[in-house]
Amino acid sequence: MHRPFASLFILAFALSGVAIASDDVSKVNGSVEVAAGEKAGDVSTVNGAVRIRDGATVEKADTVNGSVEMGDNATASALSTVNGGVSVGRKSRVTGTLETVNGSIRLAPGAEVVGHLSNVNGAISLDAAHVAGGVETVGGDITVGANSRVEGGILVKKPNGGWFHFGNDKIPNIVIGPGAVVQGTLDFEREVTLHVSDRATVGAIKGATAVKFSGDSP
Repeated sequence: MHRPFASLFILAFALSGVAIASDDVSKVNGSVEVAAGEKAGDVSTVNGAVRIRDGATVEKADTVNGSVEMGDNATASALSTVNGGVSVGRKSRVTGTLETVNGSIRLAPGAEVVGHLSNVNGAISLDAAHVAGGVETVGGDITVGANSRVEGGILVKKPNGGWFHFGNDKIPNIVIGPGAVVQGTLDFEREVTLHVSDRATVGAIKGATAVKFSGDSP
């Protein structure tokens, strides 16, 4: 992965009695929520979801064995999870990184990730959304949907043979939709299927041959 997940695994062994700052939210064995329009610091849990409701603002949000769900018009500095998906609502903004190990990533229309977006397994889907720091996976499908924009390129890494290799035998399917723009290299270290709309704009392609398509999808 682009960044180590050591902090999340340490969190998994945290005790519920650990002292935290007054504006932080931390829990073990249960979901946590930041209400609509509210502000919080770091939000974390183990064995539960993190839910950031519409218009809320948080610093980091992370969990182990749970999803991170961000509503519309919300803001966070970073989102991460192990064994769970991440969804970012309409016109919401992540000013840093977004990463998960085993889980899907979905960006709704108008959503933006300023930093790097990455996972190991799980589909990555951008729907008229923006990622400024590049997209990375090992075994996940990637859909850069219509009118989405990615700067920093796309990287599909070769499985490293460790425990992250589990489930990565499937050939990833990469789709660049109509009106989408990918700046930077599309770098494939393993076999993929790559479909690029005849109305998309992409950078150099390394390690794969693009199949052009017309219409909304291949």
